[in-house]
Amino acid sequence: MNFALCARSLALSGLLLAPYLVVIPGVAAAPVQNVTVFGQSRLTPIALTGFPTEVASVLRFDLELAGFKITAPDTALYTLTGTLNAGGLEGRLSSRSQTSLLARAYKGANVRSQAHALADDVLFTLTGLKGIAQTKIAFKAELDRTSEVYVADYDGHNAIQVTQDNNLIAAPTWAPGRGLLYYVSYKHDNPDIFYHDLASGKRAVVANYSGLNTSPAISTTGKLAMVLSKGGSPDIYIADLNGANLKQLTFTPEEESSPCWSPDGQWICYAAKVNERRSLMKVSVNGGSAHRIAIDGAINPTEPDWSPDGRFIIFTCQRAEFELCLVPAEGGVATTIITGEDPSWAPNSRNVVFTRRKNGRRYLSLLDVFSKQVKDVAQLSGNCSQPSWAK
Repeated sequence: MNFALCARSLALSGLLLAPYLVVIPGVAAAPVQNVTVFGQSRLTPIALTGFPTEVASVLRFDLELAGFKITAPDTALYTLTGTLNAGGLEGRLSSRSQTSLLARAYKGANVRSQAHALADDVLFTLTGLKGIAQTKIAFKAELDRTSEVYVADYDGHNAIQVTQDNNLIAAPTWAPGRGLLYYVSYKHDNPDIFYHDLASGKRAVVANYSGLNTSPAISTTGKLAMVLSKGGSPDIYIADLNGANLKQLTFTPEEESSPCWSPDGQWICYAAKVNERRSLMKVSVNGGSAHRIAIDGAINPTEPDWSPDGRFIIFTCQRAEFELCLVPAEGGVATTIITGEDPSWAPNSRNVVFTRRKNGRRYLSLLDVFSKQVKDVAQLSGNCSQPSWAK
């Protein structure tokens, strides 16, 4: 899509709108399917019948990223049948034995939102897991010689410009609850950290110390981590969400970057550059010595992101090109997944949004870590990078 300035508010654009559903009685409980076993992922075959083209396309996109394979009805374990009329979208899920597992009608919002809601309900019915089809992403979009923060549906549709700095921005990240975005802006001729309230449009400076103010990251407990160089070298600091009660956690001459939080808000993982090589480190929010996360099979790790379930850290490493690698949170052998950079976990600890490069252009893609299925984010023109998935 064209990144022209959109004057509509985020609330009216659909950021806060959702379809509502009507449950149709007479369905059986579905057997829970295990479709997310790391290293042993198997795709669950499902057929789509009766849906118009746009709805079928949305469902295919959502379900394939959730561990399903769209097949013909005669080879499917499940069949999802739908109809669309003036009243909205209706979906019915049945097993191979024709047992009805789900029957719901969706109204309100728009047909894409209704289809996303149906995909999430199918996933929950079959796995007991909450879906991500109705989530949002934020990202940086380059516009000529400037860049701005945008928010979109997770598949790239309904993208809306959030900032109007007419300058350089970087590192947008969500605060829990999806109502606040933090990011770095050069609006005042220095890399400063701002927050932006998506509902009201209010924004304020959080950190504008002399030198670097970069890499904001928000914990589930409502704390801000960031990199400041006000003491000389870039170090890791934490503070309240408004920047108050600043506390320095690292005190080294080395370059430190890209902090991320453990799900319990007690640890920060970050990249440290020592003797021209990078390592992943972690430090307690209570202070003390930092600990190196031992990683085998990855060179120069950076840009870590801790999975919401606490099991893994995904990060960028560099060989001939940038690659996404996965390692257990306690360290160990890294698994190289795909070419790319800037990873950010989805709330489900299964999917990741990241940046890819092709023909001199940067664009966003979505990854199913377990099956390694990849979908490019749609309708985004220009250079898009540094995505953050709302949790």
